[in-house]
Amino acid sequence: METCRKHGGSVADMVNGIKGKDLNIYNATKQVSYSYAAAEGAALANYQFIKHKTTAKDQKNALQHINLTGSGFDAKVLNKLNIVVSATTKARDSVNEPVNLLNATDLANAFKHMGKEAGFKVEVYNKKKITELKMGGLLSVNAGSVDEPTFTIMEYKHKAKNKKPFVLVGKGVVYDTGGLSLKPTPNSMDAMKCDMAGAAAVGAAMYAIAKAKLNVHVIALVPATDNRPGFNAFAPGDIITMMDGTTVEMLNSDAEGRMILADALHFAKRYKPELTIDIATLTGAAMAAIGTSGIVSMGNAPKKYSDKLKASGNNVFERLAEFPFWDDYADQMKSDIADQKNLGSSYAGSITAGKFLEKYTDYPYYHLDIAGPAFIPAKDGYRPKGGTGTGVRLFFDFFNSI
Repeated sequence: METCRKHGGSVADMVNGIKGKDLNIYNATKQVSYSYAAAEGAALANYQFIKHKTTAKDQKNALQHINLTGSGFDAKVLNKLNIVVSATTKARDSVNEPVNLLNATDLANAFKHMGKEAGFKVEVYNKKKITELKMGGLLSVNAGSVDEPTFTIMEYKHKAKNKKPFVLVGKGVVYDTGGLSLKPTPNSMDAMKCDMAGAAAVGAAMYAIAKAKLNVHVIALVPATDNRPGFNAFAPGDIITMMDGTTVEMLNSDAEGRMILADALHFAKRYKPELTIDIATLTGAAMAAIGTSGIVSMGNAPKKYSDKLKASGNNVFERLAEFPFWDDYADQMKSDIADQKNLGSSYAGSITAGKFLEKYTDYPYYHLDIAGPAFIPAKDGYRPKGGTGTGVRLFFDFFNSI
């Protein structure tokens, strides 16, 4: 199936190369799924982010229509395919937008617009409400910023088969300097507008789920802020009291994503979820381990759900590489002066980050680290350079199969 997507993407590139406006895909086989995949690849490959160019009109792709002809096509399947491509485009656009045009408040407003368009509820907490809730992790990361944090709650429920809701949590660090622990490697800040790719994925997934009217109850949570070294930025060694009342020794301000996610995961307890999945550009260790080809995953979710997620990953080619989640990894996060520290040893960094987060859960939990595939340095088939929208198609396939 992935081969068909890639071929579809290649054909779309060729059509644009000759300034063609239409691509016709004719199904002459019994395997109509191949034609769906080719169309999906073509549509995803046709993506551009050029709206800030004064020459955008002249550089816009010529391809405008992808037409499917022949027998066997299902209007409902085609509708869902259109919705997923549209949602993936929304996620890509959000990830590619720079922080001067997309701060935490802008991101929350984008979710409001998506909710209004697709039909799901959106509630946004401002800094005053976040402070009342004592979300110490989110507030500590925001302390160095001139912009206020937000905490967004999205909810969709339609003829739900699940009695308890599924909860998605997306990391919304709209820009990451590393804080006072400035990112050390050359050019490492250049792409850090992408550090909210997890938030973009859950927001766009909610859009697709609601637009397609899937029979499921899903809640999405997005803690959002930028991470800067200004004002009263938290310093390495600070002790932070989290929303659940426990304390964290902040040894590195560039391990900030887990701090804001921890408060969101604790907040999720009030829903008594069937399963909570977080998604984040969390660790360089994940990228070092498997590159941009897949998603590092781990957790304590029931096998039926972890298997479904892995199957969905294979279906949409956002593959999951499941890492061990042994309890002894949590030992690395023990602090001498607080309940936890936010940084482990030099080894197994993606796993220790997951174990840190698990401490804030009391429900079935699964963790997705998309540091590798969320934002890529060069075009790869139908995945564009920059934001890829990783996670949207995965989540839609998962909930469509529940």
